[in-house]
Amino acid sequence: MPHPDVLQAVLKQAVIEGILGERFPVAGFIDVQGVRESVKALHDAFVHVPDVLHAFAVKACPLVPVLRLLADTGMACEVASPGETHLALAAGFTPDRIVLDSPAKTRAELHDALTQGVAVNADNLAELRRIDVLRPRRSQSVVGLRVNPQVGAGTIDAMSTATAHSKFGVALGDPGVRDQILEAFRHRPWLTRLHAHVGSQGCPLPLIAQGLAALHRLAEEINDDVGRRQVTSLDLGGGLPVNFTDDTTTPTYDEYVRALTRAEPALLDGRYQIVTEFGRSLLAKNGFTAAVVEYVKDAGGRRIALTHAGAQVAVRTVFMPDSWPLRITAHKPDGTPKHLQVIPQDVAGPLCFAGDVIAHERHLPELAEQDLIVLHDTGAYYFSSPWSYNSLPRPGAYGFLTEGGHVSLTTVRTPQSMSEIGEEGGVSHADALLT
Repeated sequence: MPHPDVLQAVLKQAVIEGILGERFPVAGFIDVQGVRESVKALHDAFVHVPDVLHAFAVKACPLVPVLRLLADTGMACEVASPGETHLALAAGFTPDRIVLDSPAKTRAELHDALTQGVAVNADNLAELRRIDVLRPRRSQSVVGLRVNPQVGAGTIDAMSTATAHSKFGVALGDPGVRDQILEAFRHRPWLTRLHAHVGSQGCPLPLIAQGLAALHRLAEEINDDVGRRQVTSLDLGGGLPVNFTDDTTTPTYDEYVRALTRAEPALLDGRYQIVTEFGRSLLAKNGFTAAVVEYVKDAGGRRIALTHAGAQVAVRTVFMPDSWPLRITAHKPDGTPKHLQVIPQDVAGPLCFAGDVIAHERHLPELAEQDLIVLHDTGAYYFSSPWSYNSLPRPGAYGFLTEGGHVSLTTVRTPQSMSEIGEEGGVSHADALLT
């Protein structure tokens, strides 16, 4: 997260430039240097791993300028839909540096990926049978199989992908499945990768490491069974929890590597190429969302600040507040921090349903009309994945750099216009149901 002085300077510059205020009452901001530093920390943690491909999970921030920045740092990328693949290619990633994961790939999507040379992780055995038919003879795609090590859930069920009944991967512990996996590899010499993803937010490092150690054991078992090194790479999936309670980055990538090594010392020894798919942990603390306070009122003895940041930019926080709490700071209209008496206040959004509240009874300096609030640690999955309820426009997103006390802002995504909202709502087909 940027230093408070930097955040204040960014807010001030945004207000001066008119990208945050009366006309544009909510906006997202990305710390460009912070992103580069996070990527460096990831690369440094794996520096002793002989062969590793770090792929950014596009779902965490599907904005082409951000993806291009990540490509410039040496990242590859992981995609989970045709749209994400399109964005990755537009950002300059070559097909050989794209990994496709999805539990519901269509035949067309598989054909395109296998023809282009995009790596594909099959989610299930039925998908492997589709690939048998669709894979060109000279395809350059690395093909893997996703397995579910079924090691259990963390504290957030919705973010845990290695439970007994997870929709993802081949359930490794189910009766007879291990033999089916061995059979699948025996008959497909081009099947050379194993993939697993235990989860992310709410999943402790020992649980993640336990699942990935099971992946390594399976790779060894397959190679022993076929009598050669057929499995040559392990895709460890994504998932590193992010600390949303303060500015501290924890756990770190170094701690992640140590946890993997404790669980299975041979996992990162170079015998297998390693693929990672981090997303949230690279960007969350390198972004924030700022919004205008439109009104302040009291109801039932409680102070309520009505702002322009609600579920349309923080859908997870609104619907799962205990799992996705966000830090909030109060600022004057010019961006400087407020230092008034702290009182409990609800911070609500603009959407037309009662639950559109970012924080309940949060102790903050007393807010007033035209003040600004900042939602911290929202660089991933927040302003980059808006919800269009009430036809509110997608907010603008801006990258920032600071040098010698000067703040430079650049547009990553322009705010959605009314004409774009109209087109999305079918305005060009307005009479379609009358004829």
